Amino acid sequence: MEAISILVVDDEPDITELIGLYLAREGYDVHIADNGTDAVRMARQLRPDLIVLDIQLKQPDGLEVCRQIRETSDVPILFVSCKDDDNDIIHGLDVGGDDYMTKPFSPRQLVARVQAQLRRRTLRTDRQAEAQTLLSFDGLAIDLGARTVVCNGRPAALSVKEFDLLAYLARNPNKAFSLDDLYQVVWGADSVGDTRTLMVHISNLRKKIEPDPAHPSYIHTVRGIGYKFNPKEGLTHVHR
Repeated sequence: MEAISILVVDDEPDITELIGLYLAREGYDVHIADNGTDAVRMARQLRPDLIVLDIQLKQPDGLEVCRQIRETSDVPILFVSCKDDDNDIIHGLDVGGDDYMTKPFSPRQLVARVQAQLRRRTLRTDRQAEAQTLLSFDGLAIDLGARTVVCNGRPAALSVKEFDLLAYLARNPNKAFSLDDLYQVVWGADSVGDTRTLMVHISNLRKKIEPDPAHPSYIHTVRGIGYKFNPKEGLTHVHR
């Protein structure tokens, strides 16, 4: 697998060396630029997966570098700056920055911010690909882009959470998920031991898509664990 590349832009060698050292330890392919002109050129040539960009560069400054990069790329940009005024932070984000850290900062905190931005970009890319996907099972079709479900030729009117549950289970067939796992994925929070909401949604979902809700064909209960999606005929088509 090709290493994730990161472009670090700062005119202070001590800072680029420190940042580069910590990022390289995490396995990233690090490239360095010490001025805005080189930063724009390298961003266009290298097409890095993320850019760490100092705002206080000499002409062009980091804000202008960001503007120029944004003309052709949506690469995540993490600004670093000595300025910590709210207006400076807002300005940096307004011109296209994805995150903002003030100097001095902990290198480990910067690595964590980098990793968070990379995870978000991966999630965004997955969702864009997912939006063009149609999952077809025997008697059940799930259009992830249109967020529609057709069961035995008839549309099934699902709530937002019901669709999210079904889509997540169907994308991971034959894999058992705990109640807490499903709650965290769909609701974006820990269940804190209250899984009744999830169980009600599963029950309603079965009533809408199962030929016989008492004897499910799609969403099965896994004793002592939770639920899994396991249609008898399996996945028949994935259209993109």
